[in-house]
Amino acid sequence: MKASSTLTVLLLLLLLNVTAFPTNGKTFVPIGHDGGSHRIYIVHVTKPSDKNSTSSSKEKEWYMSYLPNATLSFGWPRLVYAYRQVITGFAAWLTQEEVNAMTTMDGFLFSSQDDELQSRTTYTYKFVGLTSDGSRGMWYNSNYGSGQIIGVIDRGVTPNHPSFADHGVPPPDLNKWNGSCYWGRPICNNKLIGAQGFSRGMSISPLDTRVHGTYCASIAAGNIVLNASVEGAAQGKASGMAPKAHLAIYKISTSADILRCIDEAIRNHVDVLSISQGHAKEFIYNAIIKGAFAASTKGIVTCAAAPNEGPTPNSIDSDAPWIITVGACTTDRKIASVVKLGDGQEFLGESVSAGKWLATPQLSLVNVGTCYRDIGKHNVVGKIVICDSTYGVPRTGDIVQKAGGLGVIVISGRGNYTQPGFSVIPASHVTSDDGTKIEEYFLSSPNATAAIISRGTKFGVKPAPAVAIFSGRGPSLQNGDIIKPDIIAPGVNILVASPSGSNSTGKQATFVFQSGTSMATPHVAGIAALLKHNHPAWSAAAIQSAIMTTANPRDLDGNPITDQVNGKIATAFDMGSGMVNPLAANDPGLIYDIKPHDYIRYLCGSGLFSDKDVSAIVRGNISCSTVRGIKPNDLNYPSIGVTLSATSPTVTVTRTVTNVGDADSVYKLYFNDPKGVRIDVSPKELSFKTVGESQNYDVTISFKTVPMPPGDHSEGQLGWFSGKHLVRSPIAVTFV
Repeated sequence: MKASSTLTVLLLLLLLNVTAFPTNGKTFVPIGHDGGSHRIYIVHVTKPSDKNSTSSSKEKEWYMSYLPNATLSFGWPRLVYAYRQVITGFAAWLTQEEVNAMTTMDGFLFSSQDDELQSRTTYTYKFVGLTSDGSRGMWYNSNYGSGQIIGVIDRGVTPNHPSFADHGVPPPDLNKWNGSCYWGRPICNNKLIGAQGFSRGMSISPLDTRVHGTYCASIAAGNIVLNASVEGAAQGKASGMAPKAHLAIYKISTSADILRCIDEAIRNHVDVLSISQGHAKEFIYNAIIKGAFAASTKGIVTCAAAPNEGPTPNSIDSDAPWIITVGACTTDRKIASVVKLGDGQEFLGESVSAGKWLATPQLSLVNVGTCYRDIGKHNVVGKIVICDSTYGVPRTGDIVQKAGGLGVIVISGRGNYTQPGFSVIPASHVTSDDGTKIEEYFLSSPNATAAIISRGTKFGVKPAPAVAIFSGRGPSLQNGDIIKPDIIAPGVNILVASPSGSNSTGKQATFVFQSGTSMATPHVAGIAALLKHNHPAWSAAAIQSAIMTTANPRDLDGNPITDQVNGKIATAFDMGSGMVNPLAANDPGLIYDIKPHDYIRYLCGSGLFSDKDVSAIVRGNISCSTVRGIKPNDLNYPSIGVTLSATSPTVTVTRTVTNVGDADSVYKLYFNDPKGVRIDVSPKELSFKTVGESQNYDVTISFKTVPMPPGDHSEGQLGWFSGKHLVRSPIAVTFV
């Protein structure tokens, strides 16, 4: 291998392992032309006696006098914050040498380097790379999604929740917005600009009586709420993905309502649709699929949830190529509740428990199995009780408490999936494997004991992310060779706005933890709104491409993302392209664009749909005999899925990429062959003179030697690397 090729491979490996996730620790920018490594410092000062003015402009001018100049050499303003209430001082981009020079200036007290906080928050905005530390990241550049309208089609909303307050949110553009809000002002505001409800042909109140819609709306575009927590757990700043975006809420009951809501949303000129509801598995009967096609023709991005039917293969739906189909993954946060056995073994579980207890003493163990009202016959008084997860942590804790138990260990029935369920007594929800070990200890120890220890909010749990056990899986059985889901996003134990319910004090529970692909989907919808703000001319397909080709297939440690079910490497049919990465999606380099008519060509060329089917989906009178159809694998999709067989051992697909990065850029090919398969790509280098220029390439996929066993599948990846941009596509080959 040539030295230049070796360097390219090393660069690729480095990119795939480290650059797609934000680093923890100090906030810094690259070394500037002035040779210094600039970091954010918080500088405390005392106001000199001659600086008596309380004018904010005068105060800012005074703070600026401490700085060597107003901007860094590459144009960034040095001053990050000019504080007025919390401290007398400011935050600015400085080198250590510049801070040292500042120490001799009148009024200087001391400085401290700005550290990334160990979050105690909804946290998922940070987990996907969105930060509010004053640096010019995705949130800053997109003005937090300002001006974008996210339509949430779900079960309604609780309008008076603090997540839907409109502080800092500008009014909507009335030349764009064309909707209405059921309650009117002041309940409706600059955040909640639209709210309508539909049920079987009637207009109804959009008030959320089933809680689900409020959860989803708060994730997509909930405003910033300080000191959010669940009983003190995960305390910090709650925020949706696009906290300055507007929300238009559409409450539904049936599939007919879904179509009515999408129709209304198109008329209202929303930018993004978030749909965490499911419908018919069959492609042509799925209202979301049909409604989303109409939305795509108007440039509206539709994000829809994969089913919560994992890990069953082929459980995917809402699997049309014009939909971003979203699966769920874990984060690295747990609300830690540790089980410590009498022999010293410790197992990390989760729970949110009433009271301020830190730990129980070592107490006698009893294993009951299913904890029901009759558990008193097991003599649980004063003991820690081992239960299965039949009734979940909250109800199980209540049952055990009423029987006289002092603590409960709930063993998960879903592999490594645990929940921080609320319990009235000390509790720990542990994984199935850990539960088995606890039960083995109980059986082998005549005087088995255990303690439950609260460790609060714990970060850095590994591996993370991992594909959630419940997340719906492909491959699809009805869309040809389109890989679904497209993407995964945080969907396990997400802190969300709660419309109702009480905590241990009897007060309303403002936030709760929830899991599901329903929680993952609004993450992507909010991110799509940020992208739409920054790239208003991009089509819905371009937004989808940017999200998919920049997704990270590796976890925080740089290892391949694994499956929560068994710890094995996740497949493309589990996670699509990987975990969403908004920072990279904002500058993808190349995009795979698709025009609405191309979707019609795909439908006609797939051989899966009749003329009537296609006409129903696309709302037109279509005769496929007059349409130049294409096979599904030839749709210009950002991932590549093909089928090989003994009678069809070779497939060639064509893709077209459009440069949205830099002029005069050159992209070099890299790929990993799927097992048993040979990949040939032509050309192996793509050159772009201008922004907006498009280039084609062909991918030929064939058996290396003999055909692989029918029913199996194999995976690889293909990408284009410019030195700045990495544009990656998963490849899935199914053998029949």
